[in-house]
Amino acid sequence: MTDAKEAPNAPDYSGLKAVFINCTLKPSPSFSHTECLMDVVQKIMEDAGVTVQSYRSVDHAIAPGVYPDMTKEGFDEDAWPDISKTVMASDILVIGTPIWLGEVSSECRKIIERLYAHSGETNDKGQYIFYGKAGGCIVTGNEDGVKHCAMSTLYSLSHIGYTIPPQADAGWIGEIGPGPSYGDKQDDGSRVGFDSEFTQRNATFLAWNLMHMANLLNQAGGIPEYGNSRDAWDDGVRYNHPNPEYR
Repeated sequence: MTDAKEAPNAPDYSGLKAVFINCTLKPSPSFSHTECLMDVVQKIMEDAGVTVQSYRSVDHAIAPGVYPDMTKEGFDEDAWPDISKTVMASDILVIGTPIWLGEVSSECRKIIERLYAHSGETNDKGQYIFYGKAGGCIVTGNEDGVKHCAMSTLYSLSHIGYTIPPQADAGWIGEIGPGPSYGDKQDDGSRVGFDSEFTQRNATFLAWNLMHMANLLNQAGGIPEYGNSRDAWDDGVRYNHPNPEYR
């Protein structure tokens, strides 16, 4: 191994806010393997000055559905309206999910659907509400599917307006079938997955790329609204669309 290069001074991102949503199926205080890996990313961000808020979705009475407040759709209780305020106020969103049957967890799908519930809302530029924010994901399990789950989650975030930076996912999987998962203690006292350079590298890249992207977006005042404003489109400003019917 070659000598490590001297690291440059780390940026200070104390003005940024991030929210982490862990979509494990295990309620607190049960140990969550997904949360264990999310903690790596969260610690990097906190050390860089980012204000971090985290949720374990299963601990909250988040109703299923595709509306911002499901109590208006027949549910007696819905914690999402309060959680969504934190999401809206944050520059970064990280979704964590375990793998079940090769897919993201049911909690993860529910959270994505609740995010999608805001797809009709716009910011002060008339863009969809999540424009100008950065998104990423963490995936854990002991079966194949990290990239598949990341693909699904990151596409969903991108579709509703999040900006996805390079290397916006990190994950860990063990051997296929029953066995230890990320963070489990082994007989020698070590933790499963902690020695995976691939996982630790990707978690580090994920953390910094999300912060870099969120900072760039903030410095630029978000994404320029020319050509992507829903309000302008609805008002007949069609930005020189090649089909005269849509101008």
